[in-house]
Amino acid sequence: MIKDVKQLIPGSLEPHLERSKGFLAEFKKFAMRGNVIDLAIGVIIGGAFGKIVNSIVNDVVMAPLGPLLGKVDFKTVFITLNGARYPSLEAAKKAGAPVIQVGNFVQVVIEFTIVAFVVFLVVKQINRLTAKKEADPPPPDKKECPQCLAQIPIKAARCMYCTQPIHVA
Repeated sequence: MIKDVKQLIPGSLEPHLERSKGFLAEFKKFAMRGNVIDLAIGVIIGGAFGKIVNSIVNDVVMAPLGPLLGKVDFKTVFITLNGARYPSLEAAKKAGAPVIQVGNFVQVVIEFTIVAFVVFLVVKQINRLTAKKEADPPPPDKKECPQCLAQIPIKAARCMYCTQPIHVA
């Protein structure tokens, strides 16, 4: 009967196991850092946001455009590169014809524009909220001597260079 898992592992593999334990510990330390977790959450939320944008483009933006432009379904707008005519995009693909899916491209461009605009708005708001206001400059600690124009302490009653008496306000 096997009492320990190490009995199953040949002795020549033990150094590799020790190294992999260190590797796994290092990976765990890396994966549990705040930035990686923040990134993972951002990717998950981004995926969900992508579905929302896709729905907005397909169901809200493109749906009314089709009937307005003569009942065109943008998903099926395509150009064949071999010059042949096909009744549908599916028929052209089934025949193996090279096609440019113009309608799909238009939808992807609109989706990208919406995502880029939303990201711009989010970054703009974050920058506005995190902008550090510049502190007011400190009050002057020097003034100019009216006689010799040297910089002297603001509280000085006499210029240290020309000995001119200075009126203290």
